[in-house]
Amino acid sequence: MPAPAQPAPEPPEGQARAGLADSLGVGIGIFPLGVALGMLVMQAGLPWWLAPALSIGIFAGSVELLMVSMLASAAPLVTIAATVFALNFRHVFYAFSFPLGRVRRGLPRAYSVYALIDEAYATYALLPAEKLSSARIVTGQLAMQAYWVGGGLLGVAIAAALPEPIEGFEFALYALFIVMTLDAARSRREIPSIALAGLAMTAAILLAPGSALLVGLALFTALLVLRHLLERSRR
Repeated sequence: MPAPAQPAPEPPEGQARAGLADSLGVGIGIFPLGVALGMLVMQAGLPWWLAPALSIGIFAGSVELLMVSMLASAAPLVTIAATVFALNFRHVFYAFSFPLGRVRRGLPRAYSVYALIDEAYATYALLPAEKLSSARIVTGQLAMQAYWVGGGLLGVAIAAALPEPIEGFEFALYALFIVMTLDAARSRREIPSIALAGLAMTAAILLAPGSALLVGLALFTALLVLRHLLERSRR
């Protein structure tokens, strides 16, 4: 009895279309944030080209938005470096479960590692591996970055066309992080971490007002490690 015929693999064009379809839901969310980034850059009095430069060179939404305020306030380089490291350190663990093995070696895989943002991880980490291909993953990630860069350029154009700056628009950055914090603290288990974060930043503002962000991050990290050790000893 002849073996059943295997389905023909989907052509690269079809895989690329699947990647574009994967990115649509993400684009609806990150395009407006890109617009906010471009407007924040202009409102902060920074050069317009900084918006696409950040979106291409860093491609990490929360870090880019935070860097606008740090660059505008001339924050020390060590503070910027420590902040970027602390906010993006979680990406190291994404590679353990992201399907990088499905991405072709060389430039495609290097780009996939670079463009491994939260939204790309959420899109592809849970899909069956047999449905994924290099063309689909890389096309999806390219589209996600295009939404972000395009949104930033549109935000720059909108801010440049406005007769006057929008008062209080810089609060959008703080609102973003407040929403992210509330979203991450949906269970009682995370309340101690929020309390420790508040304690660390309060102490940093009182002890080192000139480097409060850097000191606060260091204190918060130390308190989290101490909390982990205490919980481990109780078990």
